[in-house]
Amino acid sequence: MDMTDLDDLPSAVDAERLLALADGHHPRTARALGVREAGGHLVKMYAVEAPGRKVTGPDETAALRIAGAHLGLGGARGSSGLAVLIVHLGGDGDYVLVQSWIEGYMADLAVFVGPAGKPDQLRPGRAGLAPCVWEAAVLTHERDAYVRCVLDGGGSLPERLTAWGKDVIEGDLR
Repeated sequence: MDMTDLDDLPSAVDAERLLALADGHHPRTARALGVREAGGHLVKMYAVEAPGRKVTGPDETAALRIAGAHLGLGGARGSSGLAVLIVHLGGDGDYVLVQSWIEGYMADLAVFVGPAGKPDQLRPGRAGLAPCVWEAAVLTHERDAYVRCVLDGGGSLPERLTAWGKDVIEGDLR
């Protein structure tokens, strides 16, 4: 299908919205924040920062508190004990994403949302909310790191987990 003209697009495609998103798209910075323990899990932490925003110690503490409460019920979801935590200070608010690896090669994802700069007001996101393009870039890397280091990795389990903890994505996310 040749879509060189806007008139060729299916009616469901919102050309104005897509072009506005394209015009506003910009890189965001990702930083690894280390591996911690929370809720009985090893948690690899990341900061994702919109221009002009910086994840601080209180942001990390609030995110770990939220992750710990969520991950504390991981046994009921078949958790393997490994998780990824993203603290995303966005342009329109703040987000905490907690992904854990569960039984059957699957993942469990929780998204918490709140107003910018108010980590005490982060609450579970609405049903169906999924990662944004920048968060998805981190989670894509983490899926590959999990497979590469833990599932397909060599050596003992402690060696595999050390390799997983060091396999991070940092810099500009597109």
